[in-house]
Amino acid sequence: MDVFQIILSEEWALRALSASLMVGLTCGVLGCFIVLRNMAMIGDALSHAVLPGVVVAFVVLGYNILGFFIGSVLAGLVTAIGITWIQQNVKTKNDAAIGIVFTAMFSLGVMGISWISKNEGVHLDLKDFLFGNVLGVSNQDLWLTLAISIYVLVSIAVFYRYLFVSTFQPTIAQTMGISVKVIHYFLMLLLSFVVVAALQTVGVILVVAMLITPASTALLLSDRLHKVLIIAGIMGMLSAVLGLFLAILINTTPGPAMAVVSTVLYLLAAFFSPKKGLLFRTIQKQKLQFRIKQEDFIKEAYKLSQKEDFSLENLRVKLDLKTGKFNQVMLALQQRGYFDRKNQALTEKGNEEAIRLTRAHRLWETYLVQEMGLNEAQIHDEAERLEHLLPEEILNEVDRKLGYPTTDPHGSPIPGRKGLPEISLAHLAFGAFGKIASRQVNEQIASQLWQLGILPDKEIQMVKRDTEMVEVSQNGKVFQLPMDFATKVGLEG
Repeated sequence: MDVFQIILSEEWALRALSASLMVGLTCGVLGCFIVLRNMAMIGDALSHAVLPGVVVAFVVLGYNILGFFIGSVLAGLVTAIGITWIQQNVKTKNDAAIGIVFTAMFSLGVMGISWISKNEGVHLDLKDFLFGNVLGVSNQDLWLTLAISIYVLVSIAVFYRYLFVSTFQPTIAQTMGISVKVIHYFLMLLLSFVVVAALQTVGVILVVAMLITPASTALLLSDRLHKVLIIAGIMGMLSAVLGLFLAILINTTPGPAMAVVSTVLYLLAAFFSPKKGLLFRTIQKQKLQFRIKQEDFIKEAYKLSQKEDFSLENLRVKLDLKTGKFNQVMLALQQRGYFDRKNQALTEKGNEEAIRLTRAHRLWETYLVQEMGLNEAQIHDEAERLEHLLPEEILNEVDRKLGYPTTDPHGSPIPGRKGLPEISLAHLAFGAFGKIASRQVNEQIASQLWQLGILPDKEIQMVKRDTEMVEVSQNGKVFQLPMDFATKVGLEG
């Protein structure tokens, strides 16, 4: 409570709080674009490279806040141009170019401040520039920070569309007539402004923490850019304010305290984020593993019942599960209506699921052999993984691409898709004969066959087939049918 009273009653504390809020908000919002464009290192470089501008401004204008601002921005732009020139014209890696320029500029700034500080009557403390001195913020500093914050936030709002497109789809931005290079340098300008605004609050060393960490926290909490910008701004302000309170409470430097609070918020999001947090991912992984165990139970139970060798003990040994886990899986399947524990058998629903899983496994094995070139000894484990992870839509596309095969590489029959005939016209081999079934899976198929002139209970021969089309003949007439339609046409068993 004493900390709150100090913050609300002392003028210097109110100035510090106001400056912290503005810097936290601005750094958080702008930082989203810095993170998304993989410019974190450039942000770090610009934050360090403003020091020579501070030195030159002090030499020319003395201790002048506006002079520091102009000098810092010019130094930042010189750094950005220097980094880009090296990256484009010299055979030097991008991150190395950033390191070369910013260390040189930072070193010049440190040398300049050390040289100036040796003169009698001059007070230019390097520590204040490196780590900030938010408790010493003046009214002039506050107005400058306010002006920068308004300019940066309004610029992002006005040019949001251009920033969005050039960040996620630079090629499309070019076709729309948006200059990606101009947007890049505009971001560098905004970044230079923000670094100057944060000099008094967190200093050049820690400003990158306020730029990167709140934005990274927001990206863990949302995938929509407009929401990410709002969350990042809130996280930035929260980090700044809590850091300031903490610094006053334990009598430490505010800048590092803000960076630490920002990191703590990031770690909380990293663990507890509803979609991307480690806790959520662990729970999802456990759910996936339990679902895979249930599907393995169904598939193995189906296989054993086909061999007339089914017993719960045989199934447990086959699945290599301990009794407790085995009972847990069985209870879950019973509750879902896949297994009848009393009769020790799969239900009709369970059998349908077993056939679906068997079809998936054998299709993936076929795909791995025919399309990936693997041999039969290499395909089982990979097919086992794919059958549990990929959706039915992809499996149907694989089936179509393979030409609706009837057997897998081991010679085992591949079950048909649910809702399709057990033996379809698509399964008919080249040159082979079949007989169109009198009853089709639905009246629409029967009606289409009648309109085409393909008669039921009459033999039909496969003349030609590929993955897109089949050509068949009946009573001397030749018919071309799309493969998707051929899979729905049933043949007599």
